[in-house]
Amino acid sequence: MLYIALPHDTRRRLSFYLAMEEYVARHIEEHDCFFMWQVEPSVIFGRNQLIENEVNIDFCHRHNIRTYRRKSGGGCVYADMKNIMFSYITSDDNVGFTFNKYINMVVTVLRRLGTDARANGRNDIMIGDRKVSGNAFYKLPGRSIVHGTMLYDTDMENMVGSITPTGEKLTSKGIQSVRQRIALLKDYINIDIESFKQFVHDNLCDSERTLDAGDIAAIEEIEKEYLSPDFIYGNNPKYTVTRRGRIDNVGYMEIRMELKNDVIKSLNIVGDYFLTGDIDSSIINPLKGIPLTYDALASALPRHTEDIIMNLKREDLINLMIERKQ
Repeated sequence: MLYIALPHDTRRRLSFYLAMEEYVARHIEEHDCFFMWQVEPSVIFGRNQLIENEVNIDFCHRHNIRTYRRKSGGGCVYADMKNIMFSYITSDDNVGFTFNKYINMVVTVLRRLGTDARANGRNDIMIGDRKVSGNAFYKLPGRSIVHGTMLYDTDMENMVGSITPTGEKLTSKGIQSVRQRIALLKDYINIDIESFKQFVHDNLCDSERTLDAGDIAAIEEIEKEYLSPDFIYGNNPKYTVTRRGRIDNVGYMEIRMELKNDVIKSLNIVGDYFLTGDIDSSIINPLKGIPLTYDALASALPRHTEDIIMNLKREDLINLMIERKQ
């Protein structure tokens, strides 16, 4: 696998590294590419999430924590210089295969360091019964991108405070509760963070390419989209009905619909689910103008909605939309 290196150790915004993933996917033809990065305190939330639902914006402003949206699904995470972000870009097209391949590679590296690492659930890596890494996925034409956290260490107060909804009091008990659910690598391995990064590099990659000034300029051009208010805050259309629920093996979904005479005029589906296809052309647009009934929705939706949203069955989506108990 090819490691993608930057020519200088300049600290950059989180948005730069998201743009770097896209650049690598579109312009570097190596089958498998990988790089690691660290950022100043930042919150990154999923493509389909609403910032006001996921981020304590006041806390972030007070503590100089920046907020960014990514193009993959999944939940909201906090990152700082004490932990490491991984980016994996591949030509493999199958979602399940790509995800499993990447997570198993990382688990193997962690086990070589003597940890009891294992894959768990949709996207997590655990050490024992504690989470050390969460990962997300999205596709570009002919390429797949997986990126995720690796908790070596972190500022627990910032982590809890930045992704705690406004109005919920930040307490030591809350921090302790989160701390009991996550694993920090520093507690399980006897090497420092730089040595860990080198170990990962040496165990995953067998070649390296350093980007040049032209590459950097092109990445910065892509980055502009990630920094635009429209991308960060999204376009939330008016709605008259909201359906909320958690679907097993899919995640939290919130469906916002504008209805007129029980016909869907517009809708938006937010949440921490994982996209594996084009939700607009396959789900959102086909449902516009459709009556909010089981049969009408079933006729408009593709039979295999799990090809669009990971693990989502058509009947589960319809039942949530019409508030039908299973």
